[in-house]
Amino acid sequence: MIKTGTRLESQVCDTQVIVVSATGSLDEIRCGGVGMVVLGSAKEAGVVLDEAFTEGPALGKRYVTEDGAEVLVTKAGRGALSVGATVLTLKEPKALPASD
Repeated sequence: MIKTGTRLESQVCDTQVIVVSATGSLDEIRCGGVGMVVLGSAKEAGVVLDEAFTEGPALGKRYVTEDGAEVLVTKAGRGALSVGATVLTLKEPKALPASD
């Protein structure tokens, strides 16, 4: 199981993320339609970017799953982040209270 603080990288593009909040769904996290690997570990040979998952994440943004897992993009790339076929959604920033 992937834990909070784990750094992951894509096997098909430059995308890298760090896990901010982990749940069981992150065991299936993908980038560009291909499973992500722990940063620095061996990548599979011959894997290619799935053209259905090419809307890459934005640098410095947080993305969340339906069950509450959250990742922070530390290096942007071409492949979209997903869990299985479900694309992760951009986490909306919280509005700060007005300081009058």
